[in-house]
Amino acid sequence: MSSGYTAIEPDEPFDDVSSLPSYATTDPSTARTAPTPQTYAQGPTQPQAPGPSSGAQQPQTLLERLKQSSHPIALFFYIFFRVSPVVVYVFGNIIIGQITSKNTFILHFIVLILLIAADFWNLKNISGRLLVGLRWWNETNMIDPSEGASSSGKDFENVWVFESADPNRYINPIDSKVFWLLLYGQPVAWILLAFLAFLKFQFLYMLLLVVAITLSMTNAMAFTKCDKFGKANNIANDIFSRATGSIFTRFNPFNR
Repeated sequence: MSSGYTAIEPDEPFDDVSSLPSYATTDPSTARTAPTPQTYAQGPTQPQAPGPSSGAQQPQTLLERLKQSSHPIALFFYIFFRVSPVVVYVFGNIIIGQITSKNTFILHFIVLILLIAADFWNLKNISGRLLVGLRWWNETNMIDPSEGASSSGKDFENVWVFESADPNRYINPIDSKVFWLLLYGQPVAWILLAFLAFLKFQFLYMLLLVVAITLSMTNAMAFTKCDKFGKANNIANDIFSRATGSIFTRFNPFNR
C-alpha cells in the first residue's frame, strides 16, 4: 500500500551569505546580541524593620502565667481567699447597700469574719501544702510528772510542729512567687486599714482588724518558720535589713 505523502527534500546550502536576511546571518560583526539589563543608580537602601517572627516569644499576660501553675485550682482559691476579705472590707458596705438597707453593718461584719476564717483555714491546711510543700499545726501534749510537772500531774504544753516537703520536690516558681507575695502582702494591707480605721474612730472595725492581723501574722510567721531551706527567710531578712537600715540612716545624727 503506497502512501499519499511525498518526502520533503533537504534544502540546498546557500553559498552566498550576503543574500541571507539580516536576522539569519552568522557574521559576528553583524550578529545582534541580546540587550544587557541596565542598572540604574539608586540611593542608599534604608534598613527595613524586622517583621514579626513566629519564633519570637510574645509577652505573657498574668492569666497565662497563672495557667502554668502546678495546682491551678488551689492557686485560684488561695488568691480568692487572700484578696476577697480586703476587697469586701473596702467595698462591702457599698455592695451590701445595693442589696438591702437593713442591718448593713451586721451583715458586713459577719461576711468579713467568715472570709477571714476561711482564708486562715485554707492557707494553713491546703494552700501551703500544695503550693510550696509547707505545713504547720499546734499540738497540746501532757507533760510527764517526772519531768518537773506540778503536784497535780496534769500540766500541758503547746507544741508548734513545722513540716517541710522533701528538698528534692519540684516547686513551681509561679506557685511559690504568688504564695509568698500574698502571704506577706495581706498583713501589710490589714495594718494600713487598721491605721485608717483608727483615724476614723471606727473602733468596732478595729476589733475585727486586730483579729485579721493576728491570724494573718500567725500564718506568715509559721510558714516562715517552716521554710528551713531559706527561701522565705532570705526574703524576710532582706526586707527587714533594708527597712531598718533606711530608718537608721535617716535618724542617725552622726550622718548629718
